[in-house]
Amino acid sequence: MVWPAIIIGLLILIWAVSLGKMHFGLGLNSKAGFLNDDRTAGGHSKKNVLLVVAHPDDETMFFSPAINYLTSRAHNLHILCLSTGNADGIGNVRKEELYLAAAVLKIPCQHVKVVDHPDLQDGFGKVWTTDLLVAIIEQEIHSKAIDLIITFDNYGVSGHCNHCDVQRGVRKLLQNTSLQVEAWELVSTNIMRKYSGPLDIWLSMLLAGRCVDGQMHCVLNESPYKSYQAMAQHKSQWIWFRKLFVSFSSYTYVNTLKRMKI
Repeated sequence: MVWPAIIIGLLILIWAVSLGKMHFGLGLNSKAGFLNDDRTAGGHSKKNVLLVVAHPDDETMFFSPAINYLTSRAHNLHILCLSTGNADGIGNVRKEELYLAAAVLKIPCQHVKVVDHPDLQDGFGKVWTTDLLVAIIEQEIHSKAIDLIITFDNYGVSGHCNHCDVQRGVRKLLQNTSLQVEAWELVSTNIMRKYSGPLDIWLSMLLAGRCVDGQMHCVLNESPYKSYQAMAQHKSQWIWFRKLFVSFSSYTYVNTLKRMKI
């Protein structure tokens, strides 16, 4: 009985140290400053950043470390949500919940756009047309003078087909246009890392630190409790297993962003 107690005690200690690292750290761990705003470089210029997601609550469940990092440094963050999340017939409710969550995350409601298109409906097996996604994303880039896009990678964290379609839409847009816009993907991890909570920050920092060409960055969540508060605004989704997800998911505590290869 001694060894299990020791192991549990060590895990609790590492968990606490990890939270402390996030709270007292600078938020970013990589060899080159993300968005060229390394504080040691003497300030930074504001960027117009577009976060492209598939459903209301994606922004909080998966991207809150990046959101908190960007808003705390006064970048102009916009959210483009490509569906209302109407799989259960409550799309209008979920749309309003996204605005509430954005307010907690310090994103003005006028910076949040939710698309309600008959060909972009939430659900497994609902294939989203790439050309339609390209047209919608491109319009948002032009209207908001976007400098940089953040979105899912080709696995989309959970393998959800809508997440993957969003990534394909962004990639195709940048492949077939002369737009001078950077795109960064949220790196999907294996299931052990995915549910390791803040413990994953150490491996994430190590992997990002080994990337010397500035193509990968590790962003720590300086305010995990704010992420929890934001997810609580999605009341229709705030059931027991999502409460557990937000508590134990590494995506609540760290985002690893990788430059999209076009």
